[in-house]
Amino acid sequence: MAYDDLRSLLRALERDGDLKRVKVEVDPHLEVGEIVDRVNKAGGPALLFENVKGSSMPLAMNVFGTDRRLLKALGLTSYSDISDKIGGLLKPELPQGFVGVREAFGKLGSMVHVPPKKVKSGDAPVQDVVLTGDDVDLDKLPALFTWPEDGGSFFNLGLTHTKHPENGVRNLGLYRLQRHDKRTIGMHWQIHKDSANHYQVAARRGERLPVAIAFGCPPAVTYASTAPLPGDIDEYLFAGFLQGKRIEMVDCKTVPLQVPAQAEVVIEGWLEPGEMLPEGPFGDHTGFYTPQEPFPALTIDCVTMRKRPLLQSIVVGRPPTEDGPLGRATERFFLPLLKIIVPDIVDYHLPEAGGFHNCAIVSIDKKYPKHAQKVMSAIWGAHMMSLTKLIVVVDADCDVHDLHEVAWRALGNTDYARDLTVTEGPVDHLDHASYQQFWGGKAGIDATRKLPTEGYTRDGGWPEMVVSDPETAAKVDRRWKEYGL
Repeated sequence: MAYDDLRSLLRALERDGDLKRVKVEVDPHLEVGEIVDRVNKAGGPALLFENVKGSSMPLAMNVFGTDRRLLKALGLTSYSDISDKIGGLLKPELPQGFVGVREAFGKLGSMVHVPPKKVKSGDAPVQDVVLTGDDVDLDKLPALFTWPEDGGSFFNLGLTHTKHPENGVRNLGLYRLQRHDKRTIGMHWQIHKDSANHYQVAARRGERLPVAIAFGCPPAVTYASTAPLPGDIDEYLFAGFLQGKRIEMVDCKTVPLQVPAQAEVVIEGWLEPGEMLPEGPFGDHTGFYTPQEPFPALTIDCVTMRKRPLLQSIVVGRPPTEDGPLGRATERFFLPLLKIIVPDIVDYHLPEAGGFHNCAIVSIDKKYPKHAQKVMSAIWGAHMMSLTKLIVVVDADCDVHDLHEVAWRALGNTDYARDLTVTEGPVDHLDHASYQQFWGGKAGIDATRKLPTEGYTRDGGWPEMVVSDPETAAKVDRRWKEYGL
């Protein structure tokens, strides 16, 4: 099972020698970011800064900075553990015999632990300390000023809770949060996000929107906040599925929302319609600064926390960063779901260098002319995959995770007059490369073998690939040690 809370994970990482305590004073203005970025890119340990300038609260960083640590946090041996489980639930087979019936009931039984579980305030560590009114002071929380041209200090791992004003459907999302002053937070809600829609609906109705932001949550909850789930799927349902048991929730003190009982810190407040402040610039995961724009400004009325709380954050910037393992988890976890939408897909890969959502490499078992183009169109119509800017389609015998193999197919074995599809469509809010915001150019590369029925008329058809003689390869395998190589 996944760890129930952040601090139990940190203790386990320390026992494994995979966490380093930094006891000297460090400055959250540029210094912490520089340290963490170097450690992350070197594949180093999780970090616990115990003496952060201006705050008495320790700061946990780089916690999910390697695949090993993220898997450990979620109680997995590999990302396929969850994708296989999801695949099994999505494609239940008709029971055959006693064993089949038992397996079917086992699948149903595995869902019993999924719904979140409400606990009383007295049983919620995150409400051990409650601050309201003049006692609220966000300056005491270690926010990061990471890059020289950032517009201020940010909380980069606060999990934002809202609910739809009309149907009450809850949303959990991960958005950057700029600390404007002691009681005001800037909400960077991108145009395609569910919380932005909740705010727009509330504003249209002339209502203020309740918001709760939780820090230092159980790892399964933190991951679920990043998952590209459809709007009608509760992130806490998915978090319970990941954690292997129900997530404990507690009612907030001043807003009609629930938050994880095992979180470290929660801030609560209301968004008034039309109350906006300039937010940014911000050194983003694209590796470039996103510009300053007006975003909703949240007034904080209450802060709850554990006794001796700690805060968790991440460094956002040019890849690779801590986003990497989180993105790879999403890629693997959601393969079965993507296959339901686009059953032609054999496998896919979202390269970290492409910011995950900008590029998708897809393999298919090609069956008919223009099959690759059909898959491109399906991906561009699939939920958040619609933001993909570049799709490379390869044959099933290509390992989509081997970028050298993919490049060999896409760069040297295509006719761009026929194999390149160029179109336009929505792009990510943060995309700086599009000539206008929110939409821009997209491309698809058909790097599959070409069929005579799609216009490939060269004598002999598509040539055979150069591969080793199987018998000779087996012989060399047997004798390898004899060669002394």
